[in-house]
Amino acid sequence: MCIHLDIPCSLTRKSTLPQDSPASRLTLSTDPPYYDNIGYADLSDFFYVWMRRSLRDVYPDIFDTMLVPKADELIASTHRHGGKAEAKDFFESGMADAFRHFRSFVSHDYPQTVYYAFKQQDAGFMKSDGARAVASTGWETMLASLVEAGFGIVGTWPVRTEGGSRMNAQGTNALASSIVLVCRPRPQDAPATSRRRFLDALRAELPGAIAEMKTGSIAPVDMAQATIGPGMAIYSRYSAVREAGGAPLTVRAALGLINAALDEVLAEQDAHLDRETRFAVDWFAQYSYGAGDFGQADVLARGKNTSVESVELAGLVEAARGKVRLIHWKEYDPSGYDPEQDKRPTVWEGCHHLIERLNHHGETGAAALYNRLPGDIAESVRDLAYRLYHICDRAGWAEDALDYNALVTSWSEITRLAASQQGKPTQDEMFDN
Repeated sequence: MCIHLDIPCSLTRKSTLPQDSPASRLTLSTDPPYYDNIGYADLSDFFYVWMRRSLRDVYPDIFDTMLVPKADELIASTHRHGGKAEAKDFFESGMADAFRHFRSFVSHDYPQTVYYAFKQQDAGFMKSDGARAVASTGWETMLASLVEAGFGIVGTWPVRTEGGSRMNAQGTNALASSIVLVCRPRPQDAPATSRRRFLDALRAELPGAIAEMKTGSIAPVDMAQATIGPGMAIYSRYSAVREAGGAPLTVRAALGLINAALDEVLAEQDAHLDRETRFAVDWFAQYSYGAGDFGQADVLARGKNTSVESVELAGLVEAARGKVRLIHWKEYDPSGYDPEQDKRPTVWEGCHHLIERLNHHGETGAAALYNRLPGDIAESVRDLAYRLYHICDRAGWAEDALDYNALVTSWSEITRLAASQQGKPTQDEMFDN
Protein backbone atom coordinates (compact mmCIF):
# COMPACT_ATOMS: atom_id res chain seq x y z
CA MET A 1 0.00 0.00 0.00
CA CYS A 2 1.23 3.49 -0.82
CA ILE A 3 0.06 6.58 1.03
CA HIS A 4 0.85 10.23 0.51
CA LEU A 5 0.63 12.31 3.67
CA ASP A 6 0.62 16.07 3.27
CA ILE A 7 1.92 16.78 6.75
CA PRO A 8 1.14 20.50 7.02
CA CYS A 9 -2.53 20.02 6.19
CA SER A 10 -3.34 16.63 7.67
CA LEU A 11 -0.90 16.00 10.52
CA THR A 12 -0.74 17.46 13.98
CA ARG A 13 1.15 16.24 16.99
CA LYS A 14 -1.91 14.23 18.04
CA SER A 15 -2.32 12.42 14.70
CA THR A 16 -1.80 8.65 14.81
CA LEU A 17 -1.98 5.60 12.57
CA PRO A 18 -2.94 2.40 14.42
CA GLN A 19 -0.22 -0.21 14.40
CA ASP A 20 -2.75 -2.99 13.71
CA SER A 21 -4.44 -1.18 10.81
CA PRO A 22 -4.22 -2.43 7.19
CA ALA A 23 -1.77 0.41 6.68
CA SER A 24 0.72 -1.00 9.18
CA ARG A 25 3.25 -1.43 6.35
CA LEU A 26 3.19 1.58 4.06
CA THR A 27 5.32 3.28 1.46
CA LEU A 28 5.47 6.89 2.56
CA SER A 29 5.68 9.94 0.29
CA THR A 30 5.38 13.27 2.08
CA ASP A 31 5.97 17.00 1.80
CA PRO A 32 6.72 18.17 5.37
CA PRO A 33 6.02 21.65 6.76
CA TYR A 34 8.50 24.44 6.05
CA TYR A 35 9.33 25.48 9.60
CA ASP A 36 7.74 28.93 9.97
CA ASN A 37 7.30 29.94 6.33
CA ILE A 38 3.63 29.12 5.85
CA GLY A 39 0.71 29.12 8.28
CA TYR A 40 -1.48 26.50 6.63
CA ALA A 41 -4.22 26.64 9.26
CA ASP A 42 -4.51 30.41 8.88
CA LEU A 43 -4.81 30.02 5.11
CA SER A 44 -7.44 27.33 5.59
CA ASP A 45 -9.74 29.79 7.40
CA PHE A 46 -10.48 31.45 4.06
CA PHE A 47 -12.18 28.26 2.83
CA TYR A 48 -13.30 26.88 6.17
CA VAL A 49 -15.85 29.60 6.95
CA TRP A 50 -17.72 28.87 3.72
CA MET A 51 -17.43 25.10 3.96
CA ARG A 52 -18.73 25.22 7.53
CA ARG A 53 -21.91 26.94 6.42
CA SER A 54 -22.67 24.24 3.86
CA LEU A 55 -21.27 21.08 5.51
CA ARG A 56 -21.71 21.60 9.26
CA ASP A 57 -24.84 19.45 9.37
CA VAL A 58 -23.12 16.68 7.38
CA TYR A 59 -19.83 16.64 9.36
CA PRO A 60 -20.63 18.19 12.75
CA ASP A 61 -17.49 16.87 14.44
CA ILE A 62 -15.20 18.40 11.83
CA PHE A 63 -16.93 21.78 11.69
CA ASP A 64 -17.72 22.26 15.37
CA THR A 65 -15.36 25.26 15.76
CA MET A 66 -15.79 28.75 14.36
CA LEU A 67 -12.34 28.66 12.70
CA VAL A 68 -9.73 26.00 11.92
CA PRO A 69 -8.04 24.63 15.11
CA LYS A 70 -4.46 25.89 15.18
CA ALA A 71 -2.78 25.03 18.48
CA ASP A 72 -1.49 21.62 17.34
CA GLU A 73 -0.48 22.62 13.82
CA LEU A 74 3.10 21.45 13.23
CA ILE A 75 4.79 24.74 12.35
CA ALA A 76 7.15 26.98 14.34
CA SER A 77 4.67 29.74 15.11
CA THR A 78 6.14 32.17 17.65
CA HIS A 79 2.85 33.85 18.54
CA ARG A 80 1.21 30.54 19.43
CA HIS A 81 3.98 29.14 21.59
CA GLY A 82 5.24 32.14 23.50
CA GLY A 83 8.47 32.96 21.66
CA LYS A 84 11.06 31.87 19.12
CA ALA A 85 12.75 29.30 21.34
CA GLU A 86 9.46 27.70 22.41
CA ALA A 87 8.22 27.57 18.80
CA LYS A 88 11.50 25.95 17.72
CA ASP A 89 11.22 23.30 20.45
CA PHE A 90 7.60 22.60 19.54
CA PHE A 91 8.42 22.12 15.86
CA GLU A 92 11.54 20.03 16.43
CA SER A 93 9.94 17.65 18.92
CA GLY A 94 6.83 17.36 16.73
CA MET A 95 8.84 16.50 13.63
CA ALA A 96 10.88 13.95 15.57
CA ASP A 97 7.70 12.32 16.90
CA ALA A 98 6.21 12.22 13.39
CA PHE A 99 9.19 10.54 11.74
CA ARG A 100 9.64 8.09 14.63
CA HIS A 101 6.02 7.12 14.14
CA PHE A 102 6.54 6.73 10.40
CA ARG A 103 9.64 4.60 11.03
CA SER A 104 7.53 2.15 13.05
CA PHE A 105 5.20 1.23 10.20
CA VAL A 106 6.93 1.92 6.86
CA SER A 107 7.86 -0.99 4.66
CA HIS A 108 11.50 -2.09 4.49
CA ASP A 109 10.95 -3.36 0.95
CA TYR A 110 10.36 0.00 -0.72
CA PRO A 111 11.99 3.42 -0.40
CA GLN A 112 10.28 6.35 1.30
CA THR A 113 10.34 9.80 -0.29
CA VAL A 114 10.36 13.24 1.29
CA TYR A 115 9.90 16.31 -0.92
CA TYR A 116 11.42 19.57 0.25
CA ALA A 117 11.68 23.00 -1.44
CA PHE A 118 12.95 25.29 1.26
CA LYS A 119 15.65 27.94 1.03
CA GLN A 120 16.44 29.54 4.37
CA GLN A 121 19.95 30.42 5.46
CA ASP A 122 20.86 31.19 9.04
CA ALA A 123 24.27 32.02 10.46
CA GLY A 124 25.82 28.75 11.54
CA PHE A 125 29.20 28.37 13.21
CA MET A 126 32.75 29.54 12.71
CA LYS A 127 34.92 27.20 10.66
CA SER A 128 38.57 26.59 11.48
CA ASP A 129 39.66 29.17 8.89
CA GLY A 130 37.51 31.86 10.51
CA ALA A 131 34.85 31.84 7.79
CA ARG A 132 31.20 31.72 8.70
CA ALA A 133 29.46 28.43 7.87
CA VAL A 134 25.84 28.48 6.72
CA ALA A 135 23.03 26.16 7.72
CA SER A 136 19.25 26.20 7.45
CA THR A 137 16.87 25.79 10.37
CA GLY A 138 14.18 24.18 8.25
CA TRP A 139 16.55 21.71 6.62
CA GLU A 140 18.34 21.04 9.89
CA THR A 141 15.17 20.14 11.77
CA MET A 142 13.74 17.96 9.04
CA LEU A 143 17.01 16.07 8.49
CA ALA A 144 17.71 15.68 12.21
CA SER A 145 14.24 14.23 12.67
CA LEU A 146 14.81 11.71 9.87
CA VAL A 147 18.22 10.63 11.15
CA GLU A 148 17.18 10.40 14.81
CA ALA A 149 14.13 8.35 13.82
CA GLY A 150 16.40 5.73 12.25
CA PHE A 151 16.17 6.63 8.57
CA GLY A 152 19.12 6.66 6.20
CA ILE A 153 19.11 8.87 3.08
CA VAL A 154 20.04 6.67 0.12
CA GLY A 155 19.40 9.00 -2.80
CA THR A 156 18.45 12.53 -3.78
CA TRP A 157 17.48 14.37 -6.92
CA PRO A 158 15.90 17.72 -7.73
CA VAL A 159 12.46 17.54 -9.35
CA ARG A 160 11.13 20.55 -11.24
CA THR A 161 7.96 21.28 -9.28
CA GLU A 162 8.04 25.06 -8.83
CA GLY A 163 6.52 27.28 -11.53
CA GLY A 164 8.66 30.20 -12.67
CA SER A 165 5.56 32.39 -13.01
CA ARG A 166 4.54 32.09 -9.34
CA MET A 167 4.54 35.33 -7.37
CA ASN A 168 7.62 34.75 -5.21
CA ALA A 169 9.73 33.75 -8.24
CA GLN A 170 9.36 37.06 -10.07
CA GLY A 171 12.81 38.64 -10.28
CA THR A 172 14.20 36.60 -7.39
CA ASN A 173 16.48 33.61 -6.83
CA ALA A 174 13.58 31.42 -5.72
CA LEU A 175 14.11 27.68 -5.89
CA ALA A 176 13.06 26.07 -9.17
CA SER A 177 12.79 22.54 -7.84
CA SER A 178 11.85 20.39 -4.90
CA ILE A 179 14.57 18.16 -3.57
CA VAL A 180 13.42 14.56 -3.23
CA LEU A 181 15.11 12.66 -0.41
CA VAL A 182 14.88 8.90 -0.84
CA CYS A 183 15.03 7.18 2.54
CA ARG A 184 15.15 3.66 3.95
CA PRO A 185 15.22 2.47 7.55
CA ARG A 186 18.88 2.46 8.62
CA PRO A 187 20.21 -0.99 9.59
CA GLN A 188 20.36 -1.56 13.31
CA ASP A 189 24.03 -2.57 13.07
CA ALA A 190 25.15 0.55 11.16
CA PRO A 191 28.69 1.51 12.30
CA ALA A 192 29.79 4.80 13.85
CA THR A 193 32.55 6.94 12.37
CA SER A 194 34.70 9.98 13.13
CA ARG A 195 34.44 13.54 11.87
CA ARG A 196 37.69 13.08 9.94
CA ARG A 197 36.40 10.04 8.07
CA PHE A 198 33.13 11.83 7.37
CA LEU A 199 35.09 14.71 5.81
CA ASP A 200 37.21 12.27 3.79
CA ALA A 201 34.05 10.62 2.45
CA LEU A 202 32.57 14.02 1.56
CA ARG A 203 35.65 15.01 -0.43
CA ALA A 204 35.74 11.64 -2.18
CA GLU A 205 32.06 11.33 -3.10
CA LEU A 206 30.69 14.86 -3.43
CA PRO A 207 32.55 15.81 -6.67
CA GLY A 208 31.00 12.87 -8.51
CA ALA A 209 27.52 13.67 -7.20
CA ILE A 210 27.86 17.33 -8.27
CA ALA A 211 29.12 16.33 -11.71
CA GLU A 212 26.12 14.02 -12.13
CA MET A 213 23.73 16.83 -11.18
CA LYS A 214 25.37 19.13 -13.71
CA THR A 215 24.78 16.63 -16.50
CA GLY A 216 21.08 17.12 -15.86
CA SER A 217 21.58 20.93 -16.00
CA ILE A 218 20.19 21.36 -12.51
CA ALA A 219 19.56 25.07 -11.96
CA PRO A 220 22.38 26.74 -9.99
CA VAL A 221 19.75 28.17 -7.65
CA ASP A 222 19.01 24.58 -6.61
CA MET A 223 22.60 23.34 -6.38
CA ALA A 224 23.29 24.20 -2.73
CA GLN A 225 20.02 22.60 -1.64
CA ALA A 226 20.51 19.53 -3.86
CA THR A 227 24.03 18.99 -2.51
CA ILE A 228 22.58 18.49 0.96
CA GLY A 229 21.27 15.13 -0.23
CA PRO A 230 24.55 13.40 -1.16
CA GLY A 231 26.21 14.91 1.90
CA MET A 232 23.51 13.72 4.26
CA ALA A 233 23.51 10.32 2.55
CA ILE A 234 27.07 9.95 3.86
CA TYR A 235 26.19 11.33 7.30
CA SER A 236 23.07 9.17 7.74
CA ARG A 237 24.68 5.88 6.71
CA TYR A 238 26.38 5.82 10.12
CA SER A 239 24.74 5.26 13.48
CA ALA A 240 26.74 8.28 14.71
CA VAL A 241 29.48 10.66 13.57
CA ARG A 242 31.78 11.55 16.46
CA GLU A 243 33.82 14.68 17.10
CA ALA A 244 37.41 14.27 18.30
CA GLY A 245 36.28 14.42 21.92
CA GLY A 246 33.59 11.78 21.44
CA ALA A 247 30.58 14.13 21.26
CA PRO A 248 28.18 13.55 18.34
CA LEU A 249 28.56 15.74 15.25
CA THR A 250 25.22 17.54 14.99
CA VAL A 251 23.18 17.82 11.82
CA ARG A 252 23.74 21.60 11.87
CA ALA A 253 27.51 21.08 11.94
CA ALA A 254 27.23 18.46 9.18
CA LEU A 255 25.27 20.90 6.98
CA GLY A 256 27.96 23.53 7.48
CA LEU A 257 30.65 21.01 6.45
CA ILE A 258 28.61 19.99 3.38
CA ASN A 259 28.28 23.64 2.30
CA ALA A 260 32.02 24.13 2.81
CA ALA A 261 32.74 21.00 0.75
CA LEU A 262 30.55 22.37 -2.07
CA ASP A 263 32.60 25.59 -2.02
CA GLU A 264 35.79 23.54 -2.28
CA VAL A 265 34.54 21.41 -5.19
CA LEU A 266 33.44 24.44 -7.22
CA ALA A 267 36.67 26.32 -6.45
CA GLU A 268 38.82 23.33 -7.47
CA GLN A 269 37.26 23.43 -10.93
CA ASP A 270 39.01 26.76 -11.53
CA ALA A 271 42.23 24.84 -12.13
CA HIS A 272 40.85 23.68 -15.50
CA LEU A 273 40.19 27.25 -16.69
CA ASP A 274 42.55 29.49 -18.65
CA ARG A 275 44.70 31.95 -16.70
CA GLU A 276 42.75 35.05 -17.68
CA THR A 277 39.46 33.47 -16.64
CA ARG A 278 40.91 32.38 -13.30
CA PHE A 279 41.99 35.97 -12.69
CA ALA A 280 38.50 37.23 -13.64
CA VAL A 281 36.78 34.74 -11.30
CA ASP A 282 38.83 35.87 -8.28
CA TRP A 283 38.48 39.56 -9.18
CA PHE A 284 34.73 39.12 -9.63
CA ALA A 285 34.46 37.48 -6.20
CA GLN A 286 35.98 40.62 -4.65
CA TYR A 287 34.53 43.46 -6.71
CA SER A 288 31.80 42.08 -8.97
CA TYR A 289 31.80 44.60 -11.84
CA GLY A 290 33.06 47.44 -9.66
CA ALA A 291 36.55 48.94 -9.87
CA GLY A 292 39.54 47.95 -7.76
CA ASP A 293 43.11 49.21 -7.39
CA PHE A 294 45.54 48.37 -10.17
CA GLY A 295 48.14 47.28 -7.62
CA GLN A 296 45.85 44.60 -6.20
CA ALA A 297 44.94 43.44 -9.70
CA ASP A 298 48.63 43.21 -10.61
CA VAL A 299 49.40 41.03 -7.58
CA LEU A 300 46.41 38.77 -8.31
CA ALA A 301 47.33 38.46 -12.00
CA ARG A 302 50.91 37.48 -11.19
CA GLY A 303 49.56 34.80 -8.88
CA LYS A 304 47.63 33.39 -11.85
CA ASN A 305 50.77 33.46 -14.03
CA THR A 306 49.40 36.25 -16.21
CA SER A 307 49.32 40.07 -16.19
CA VAL A 308 46.70 42.80 -16.14
CA GLU A 309 47.81 43.78 -19.65
CA SER A 310 47.20 40.23 -20.90
CA VAL A 311 43.75 40.12 -19.29
CA GLU A 312 42.96 43.52 -20.86
CA LEU A 313 44.09 42.38 -24.31
CA ALA A 314 41.84 39.34 -23.91
CA GLY A 315 38.91 41.76 -23.57
CA LEU A 316 37.96 40.91 -19.99
CA VAL A 317 38.85 44.10 -18.12
CA GLU A 318 39.30 47.82 -18.54
CA ALA A 319 42.39 49.30 -16.85
CA ALA A 320 42.72 53.07 -16.58
CA ARG A 321 43.78 55.73 -14.05
CA GLY A 322 45.04 53.21 -11.54
CA LYS A 323 41.77 51.24 -11.49
CA VAL A 324 40.72 47.90 -12.98
CA ARG A 325 37.19 46.67 -13.56
CA LEU A 326 35.63 43.73 -15.35
CA ILE A 327 33.68 44.57 -18.49
CA HIS A 328 29.97 43.74 -18.04
CA TRP A 329 28.36 41.57 -20.69
CA LYS A 330 25.95 44.43 -21.42
CA GLU A 331 28.96 46.40 -22.71
CA TYR A 332 30.00 43.67 -25.14
CA ASP A 333 29.79 44.37 -28.87
CA PRO A 334 28.49 41.14 -30.39
CA SER A 335 29.35 42.28 -33.91
CA GLY A 336 33.00 42.56 -32.94
CA TYR A 337 33.30 39.10 -31.37
CA ASP A 338 34.44 36.28 -33.61
CA PRO A 339 35.51 33.33 -31.43
CA GLU A 340 36.94 31.48 -34.44
CA GLN A 341 39.40 34.34 -35.11
CA ASP A 342 40.03 35.33 -31.48
CA LYS A 343 43.76 35.09 -30.72
CA ARG A 344 43.11 35.10 -26.95
CA PRO A 345 39.98 32.96 -26.47
CA THR A 346 38.83 32.65 -22.86
CA VAL A 347 36.06 30.77 -21.11
CA TRP A 348 35.04 34.02 -19.37
CA GLU A 349 34.42 35.84 -22.65
CA GLY A 350 32.63 32.86 -24.20
CA CYS A 351 30.35 32.54 -21.17
CA HIS A 352 29.38 36.22 -21.10
CA HIS A 353 28.89 36.52 -24.84
CA LEU A 354 26.53 33.54 -24.57
CA ILE A 355 24.62 35.39 -21.83
CA GLU A 356 24.42 38.47 -24.08
CA ARG A 357 23.18 36.37 -26.99
CA LEU A 358 20.67 34.48 -24.84
CA ASN A 359 19.20 37.70 -23.46
CA HIS A 360 18.97 39.45 -26.82
CA HIS A 361 18.44 36.61 -29.33
CA GLY A 362 17.08 33.73 -27.25
CA GLU A 363 18.22 30.13 -27.21
CA THR A 364 18.44 29.90 -30.99
CA GLY A 365 20.90 32.80 -31.13
CA ALA A 366 22.90 31.38 -28.23
CA ALA A 367 23.05 28.01 -30.00
CA ALA A 368 24.49 29.64 -33.13
CA LEU A 369 27.26 31.24 -31.06
CA TYR A 370 27.85 28.00 -29.13
CA ASN A 371 28.67 26.25 -32.42
CA ARG A 372 31.40 28.80 -33.13
CA LEU A 373 33.14 28.51 -29.76
CA PRO A 374 36.32 26.39 -29.53
CA GLY A 375 35.46 22.98 -28.14
CA ASP A 376 37.43 23.27 -24.91
CA ILE A 377 35.81 26.62 -24.14
CA ALA A 378 32.27 25.49 -24.96
CA GLU A 379 32.67 22.53 -22.61
CA SER A 380 33.79 24.75 -19.71
CA VAL A 381 31.21 27.55 -20.01
CA ARG A 382 28.52 25.77 -17.99
CA ASP A 383 30.93 24.97 -15.14
CA LEU A 384 31.96 28.63 -15.03
CA ALA A 385 28.31 29.72 -14.89
CA TYR A 386 27.76 27.42 -11.88
CA ARG A 387 30.85 28.86 -10.19
CA LEU A 388 29.85 32.48 -10.77
CA TYR A 389 26.27 31.88 -9.65
CA HIS A 390 27.59 30.39 -6.41
CA ILE A 391 29.73 33.50 -5.82
CA CYS A 392 26.76 35.78 -6.49
CA ASP A 393 24.49 33.78 -4.22
CA ARG A 394 26.95 33.95 -1.32
CA ALA A 395 27.46 37.69 -1.85
CA GLY A 396 23.78 38.53 -2.38
CA TRP A 397 24.23 39.84 -5.95
CA ALA A 398 20.78 38.79 -7.14
CA GLU A 399 20.73 40.52 -10.53
CA ASP A 400 23.98 38.96 -11.73
CA ALA A 401 22.99 35.60 -10.25
CA LEU A 402 19.86 35.53 -12.43
CA ASP A 403 21.97 35.77 -15.60
CA TYR A 404 24.12 32.75 -14.69
CA ASN A 405 21.12 30.75 -13.51
CA ALA A 406 19.29 31.46 -16.79
CA LEU A 407 22.26 30.31 -18.87
CA VAL A 408 22.49 26.96 -17.07
CA THR A 409 18.75 26.29 -17.09
CA SER A 410 18.73 26.96 -20.85
CA TRP A 411 21.84 24.84 -21.47
CA SER A 412 20.09 21.64 -22.53
CA GLU A 413 18.00 23.50 -25.10
CA ILE A 414 20.99 25.53 -26.33
CA THR A 415 23.06 22.40 -26.96
CA ARG A 416 20.07 20.64 -28.56
CA LEU A 417 19.53 23.53 -30.95
CA ALA A 418 23.28 23.72 -31.63
CA ALA A 419 23.32 20.05 -32.64
CA SER A 420 20.29 20.48 -34.90
CA GLN A 421 21.84 23.54 -36.57
CA GLN A 422 24.87 21.43 -37.44
CA GLY A 423 22.65 18.68 -38.82
CA LYS A 424 23.65 16.28 -36.04
CA PRO A 425 20.96 14.00 -34.58
CA THR A 426 19.77 14.96 -31.12
CA GLN A 427 19.57 12.43 -28.33
CA ASP A 428 15.80 12.04 -28.78
CA GLU A 429 16.21 11.48 -32.52
CA MET A 430 18.85 8.80 -31.93
CA PHE A 431 16.49 6.92 -29.63
CA ASP A 432 13.66 7.30 -32.15
CA ASN A 433 15.86 5.83 -34.86
